[in-house]
Amino acid sequence: MPSGVSIPESDPVTPPALAPSPTRVPQTWKFLGTSLWGIVVFAAMFAGQLSVLAYFLITDRAPFSFDEVKELAGGGLTISLSVIMGLPAALLALWIAIRLSGVSFADYLALRWTSWRYLLLGIVAMVVLVISWEGISNAVGHESSAAFMVDVAKSARADGALWLLVISFCVVAPVSEELLTRGFLYRGWSESFLRPTGAILLSSMVWTAMHLQYDWFFFGQIFSIGLLFGYLRYLSGSIWPTVILHGLNNLAATLQTLWLANQP
Repeated sequence: MPSGVSIPESDPVTPPALAPSPTRVPQTWKFLGTSLWGIVVFAAMFAGQLSVLAYFLITDRAPFSFDEVKELAGGGLTISLSVIMGLPAALLALWIAIRLSGVSFADYLALRWTSWRYLLLGIVAMVVLVISWEGISNAVGHESSAAFMVDVAKSARADGALWLLVISFCVVAPVSEELLTRGFLYRGWSESFLRPTGAILLSSMVWTAMHLQYDWFFFGQIFSIGLLFGYLRYLSGSIWPTVILHGLNNLAATLQTLWLANQP
């Protein structure tokens, strides 16, 4: 040490190796991170759903054939259990992504309650939207409920799994899909260059693409409902109104499908 320089005992030098590391500021994933993690979450959800089909194929004593796979995949029991098994897989992937961001799980996904007026506003808007699409359906001669959904309902009834079908479609599916689209994707994309408007549009497109089992007419209906849900998410700052509305919409569609399934 050079002469004439002293170090007071009250101001010790901290070795570089022991210096405190800077605290990481919690931050949501932006456009690219949200997009990539969204793919991971969807893949996890799909893997959870696929595990049910794999289980039925493994435990089925009939010889393997693609016809058997098709029959099992379209069965009401298989579809119901698949939707249910997709939720825990999606939750795990979401937890990992959000944990790495440093933001709390509830805050990231807007799992906070809001004013009842947003729910009431959403219900009124939903009724108007559904009635409008029903009028268009009647005008163009399009079916109100997809034919394959009627077959799924009949299959679930034959397997004694109607109650499971209702739970999976009206509770589990809305939770899974809203957590991914209006929860995770909207949060990250709305804080990127897309801003809320772009996030509403893009998350609605993703949600529509998750329903490839429908035709183009139903695509339009689903996309318009997605826009409503996205706007409601923006207004309320919460996904609970969209989860509830999603469940109510699916319940109405399921009841309509069950009614059609009982027709001769």
